[in-house]
Amino acid sequence: MSTSIQDVARVANVSISTVSRSFTRPELVSKATREKVLRIAEELNFSTSRSAVALKTGRSLRIALLVSDHLRLWFSASVIEGLNQVLHAEGYDLSIFQISSIEERKEFFEMLPVRRNADAVIVVSFDIDSQEIAQLNSIHVPIIGINSVLPQERGFSASVNIDDEQGSILAARHLIALGHRDIAYVRADRDVSLHFSVQQRFDSFMECCSHAGIAPHVIVADESDNRIAQVVTQLFSLEHMPTAVACQEDGIAIPLIFQLMRAGFSVPGQISVIGYDNSTYANDIGLTTIGQEPVQMARKAADMTLALIDGETPEQLYVTEPAQLIIRSSTGPVPQHN
Repeated sequence: MSTSIQDVARVANVSISTVSRSFTRPELVSKATREKVLRIAEELNFSTSRSAVALKTGRSLRIALLVSDHLRLWFSASVIEGLNQVLHAEGYDLSIFQISSIEERKEFFEMLPVRRNADAVIVVSFDIDSQEIAQLNSIHVPIIGINSVLPQERGFSASVNIDDEQGSILAARHLIALGHRDIAYVRADRDVSLHFSVQQRFDSFMECCSHAGIAPHVIVADESDNRIAQVVTQLFSLEHMPTAVACQEDGIAIPLIFQLMRAGFSVPGQISVIGYDNSTYANDIGLTTIGQEPVQMARKAADMTLALIDGETPEQLYVTEPAQLIIRSSTGPVPQHN
């Protein structure tokens, strides 16, 4: 009877991933552990390669990552970085699928069960419907969400989310506490049928303002290269300039501040701006924003993924990280002349 990688792992008292890394990524395993694994593998007449590991374990050593946004954006890039920090060290590769249309999404879910080319699927920033869940569950693939909509109700195996409802309420209350009632909200123009998680940010912000008797102006930023200039044009086209602008993400807020200042406005002297993310450069330009840590969220999701692949149950399956209001210099009280 041939020796399996499970046999080596059991005798060496290490995980299957450690055995795999001892052969395929030795630099990631301590010298003592690697020597023990190799010695036991030799005693058991076990030899391996990456392909052999996949065959012996029935695993592809690959994890599919569904991203609903541009990979170059701060959040997506940070998630990939966090996942790779954990998964690469465990001998897993990431297969990235950028889902930017309904057609691409449909093709992915139809082809995945046929190809069986992933040991788990990580879904970032959008939910998957019951039919897609059924397709994945039919081949027993764990589904892990990062900032996914209603993950437990949708049937995700596990998830790590930021509390977008709390974050948006913090943003709205901050502006309202400063006396702002003439507020604009700038959101991205994306395919709503993909159910992007940022919809929760918009809904919660608008609801909080409504409870205070405020109806924010809604401005949509398209995906063009000059979208921020178009946002400024829409702001100028209002009957009068709002005293505060809340942005769906820092990627809108940061360039908007520069455009407003270029147009002669003082931030926050004449108009306050708040973002969402606490991304790169937010601190440098003094942007008030809602902070989240996608690298750490992704690392936590990766640990959950590995546990589920190994048949283990993480201590907490559905994690919601609290949002944090980070007050800097881009927001201030309503100008006296308003």
